[in-house]
Amino acid sequence: MQKLSDDQRKALRAAQDEAAKRTSARIAVLTVPVSDHYKLYPLIYTGVTAMLVFTVLAALVPHMHLREAFLFTAAAAAVVALASEFLPLRLALIPRHAKNWEAWELAHRAFASRILAQNERKTGILFFVSFGEHYVEVVTDRDVDLHIPQGTWDAIIKEFLAEAKAGRAGEALPKAITACAKVLEPYYPPA
Repeated sequence: MQKLSDDQRKALRAAQDEAAKRTSARIAVLTVPVSDHYKLYPLIYTGVTAMLVFTVLAALVPHMHLREAFLFTAAAAAVVALASEFLPLRLALIPRHAKNWEAWELAHRAFASRILAQNERKTGILFFVSFGEHYVEVVTDRDVDLHIPQGTWDAIIKEFLAEAKAGRAGEALPKAITACAKVLEPYYPPA
């Protein structure tokens, strides 16, 4: 999982500060290594493995003693359980739609807490990146949606993803924030 270095965090903070000078809209950024721990899926895979191993043993080796069959089953389940603790493997085993759902849900909860729940109600956006799920979203409020089409945000995301795939996500984030501020500036000039 990619994380931002201290220098990249400083550059991101500087881009956010500069964006705050260019537009009155709030621009929040959230980057996370993963959006969820996904503890349910390893349990499911472990249980399914145990059932399959036991079924195969019963079908192929019917004379095997029950105690030995349980030992083989437990060993196979333990291997799957231990292997699924390795986060990259666990993420590879999670269905894409489940990862996207968890990332989407976290992005929208973060938007609610970072933009909507603020005392001084300003319009705003959240630039959300979940590295483990390879998920990027710009969450906007209703007022921003009225002025700026979704395709504009999609273009910024596409440019960010191209840089991220080349291994430059940390450098691409400040550029994306600057691009977001540039888009927001005509509609939400600085106060």
